[in-house]
Amino acid sequence: MKVDILAFGAHPDDVELGCGGTISKAIHAGKTVGIIDLSRGELGTRGTAEIRAIEASNAAEILGVKIRENLNFPDGFIFNNKENQLKIIEKIRQYQPEIVLCNATSDRHIDHGKSNTLVREACFLSGLQKIITNGAGDKNQNSWRPKVIYSYIQWNSISPDFVVDISGFIDLKMKAVAAYESQFYNSDSQAPETPISTQNFIDSVRYRAADLGRLTNTDFAEGFTSERLISVNDIFDLK
Repeated sequence: MKVDILAFGAHPDDVELGCGGTISKAIHAGKTVGIIDLSRGELGTRGTAEIRAIEASNAAEILGVKIRENLNFPDGFIFNNKENQLKIIEKIRQYQPEIVLCNATSDRHIDHGKSNTLVREACFLSGLQKIITNGAGDKNQNSWRPKVIYSYIQWNSISPDFVVDISGFIDLKMKAVAAYESQFYNSDSQAPETPISTQNFIDSVRYRAADLGRLTNTDFAEGFTSERLISVNDIFDLK
């Protein structure tokens, strides 16, 4: 099955936090979107890998995502090596996305920056015909390279290269984030507090979207960075 957008996250909840509004908006516009989580988030202070798998499935349903997989890379030890590159290449060739979204280029969690480099390099390698990978039925996959790769903003506040207006989708984004009940603020939880389990963190997710919207003359927006120059067909496409 071919998708328009394939979003990668080092952990379940990365995609929802970073670009949940963007992918929900794309789906409502008739685009197909898949999510690939690289790890199960098993080293997280709160919750378990099993709980997070259920939460990830619930969040995908809220956003309207039909395809969500987990590559079971070890949380905290996601390395950019041949073995991991080939697993990602297989997914890129299987789903043939036009656009790939991935973790921030550098961030508080060490897996985020490492995952960004891993995914971007795998996207390049996926276009090389002499790298052989197998798909369903052990048939050789066709080479495929996404047209563009964009990195969503996470913990660190950085200036985006562009933003996507998600004004009509902020509530869906926040609902999908809230699906991770084990990870984020819950006044009844007895679990240890973490930097992302506070009310302040959840407030900051919505505030960042509101602030990016304020700066771009809309209500809410999500920001992305690009490793290459961004072009438009017409200057009037810019807002």
